[in-house]
Amino acid sequence: MVGLQETQRGGQASLYMLALLEIGAVALLLCLVLLGASDTQFAVWAASWSTYGTAAFGVAVLFIIGFGAKLGILPFYEWYPGAYGSGSGASGALLSGIVLNVAYFALGRAMLDWLPVSAATGVGILLVALGTVSAILAILYAFQQEDWRRLLAFSTAENAGLAVVALGAASLFRADGLSMLTTLAWTVGLIHLGGHSLAKGAMMLSADRVAAVRGNYQIAQSRVLALAPWTLGIGALFGAMSLAAMPPMAGFASEWYLFQTVFQDFHLTSSAARVALALSGAGLALTAAIALATMVKVFGIGLLGREENPTEVTGRWPLLGLGLLVLAYAVALPWTLAALVRDGWPAVPAAVAAMVRGPILVPLTPHFAFISPPLLLLMGVLLALIPLGLLGWSQHSHGRRRVPVWGHGLRRIPADNAVTALAFSNALREFYSFVYRPSTNTEKSHTDRHYFVHEVHFNYSQAPVFGPWLFRPAVRLVQNLSDRIGLTLQNGSLNAYLAYIGILLIVILGSVFYL
Repeated sequence: MVGLQETQRGGQASLYMLALLEIGAVALLLCLVLLGASDTQFAVWAASWSTYGTAAFGVAVLFIIGFGAKLGILPFYEWYPGAYGSGSGASGALLSGIVLNVAYFALGRAMLDWLPVSAATGVGILLVALGTVSAILAILYAFQQEDWRRLLAFSTAENAGLAVVALGAASLFRADGLSMLTTLAWTVGLIHLGGHSLAKGAMMLSADRVAAVRGNYQIAQSRVLALAPWTLGIGALFGAMSLAAMPPMAGFASEWYLFQTVFQDFHLTSSAARVALALSGAGLALTAAIALATMVKVFGIGLLGREENPTEVTGRWPLLGLGLLVLAYAVALPWTLAALVRDGWPAVPAAVAAMVRGPILVPLTPHFAFISPPLLLLMGVLLALIPLGLLGWSQHSHGRRRVPVWGHGLRRIPADNAVTALAFSNALREFYSFVYRPSTNTEKSHTDRHYFVHEVHFNYSQAPVFGPWLFRPAVRLVQNLSDRIGLTLQNGSLNAYLAYIGILLIVILGSVFYL
């Protein structure tokens, strides 16, 4: 029965994903029709788009819907947890590393190459707002998850939102003719998603190893690190540090660049654009703080703790490789950005060249702000010698002592009182209860004698934001329309069915000749 329920939930999640992606596909088909699907030269699309005048903003919205459905911009991010949770961590790594990057690059091409400059300000404000709110909502829901795959799925939507903020900033700078800042923002978005792909791949594969130990993907104390070789520990640690934007990892370098980009709002002439970037900076700070707590939760609870029946974990060198790539990606940024300039980066090469100064990363000018990931790595290694030295001195002088963890004054901590993923996120769930709208359900099963409780099942869930208010009413509307039309079309008349086929063939031929 449990297996059947899991299969049904997986099928429903897949259909939900396909339905939302079909909405995006229809939006992209409309864009093709409006901009000229018969012309394969994308350069012509910019001229065609400029002829729409004030309606150019509507075409941009269609592009945002089309590629946003794959990026997970609100309201489409709600298909992520179900789809990711129906597969393995490896399939989630592919979705995070390929689909996300391709959709972002295509959306950036539309917004920065084809979109008329006259509509760039409004579109940029929309992108900044969508990206900021998407990132905040996605990471809030990620923090509440008890499943590895669902948590990392929401984290993927959060990182996509951060990249969309960078794209929106690039559109705003483009509207004011600030080509250097436009290239800075666009390059920062690409850098961020590149580092995210590596880090998310490491965490997704770690989720598979946890499932191999526990038999499921639940975030619970499983003592995986104590049973696994050091390759898994380093790979998962570096991946979690990057997703938490901790130095000197790739996530820290890209989010530092992103903050410096939105802080350039004083260059803009539009007051609305300046306010949008300023508010996005506050939203990004909130997102970064919750992302840190989320990665502490998934790493601290999901990989540390005790396991009554331990299972040996086999080594996984790909995890170590991905983790080291996350670190190398950030440390090598000063030199890889310079290599882009030498290879003829299609954006503004001068802007990319101004993003580095030797081993230092700068946001176009060293007088604004700068960091050095290679120096952070070196200093981190050197500073780590201090606590290691103190630990060695303490053990040499006083020996090693093992004492129980403080448990609210209890002399002995029962195993049942261990911290759970649900308890860890309780404070934030209470504070943001107006967003989560949490619900609890307790079911009791009794023995033959009704007053003896045999089992107690506790279920907790959060209400989605857009499902009840947007998707479900739309589904009911489509179902009602299909029922009414079906009564008319399916009347049992063979002549009517032949007429339907004839009309459909005429429509298909007409569309082919038009395109």
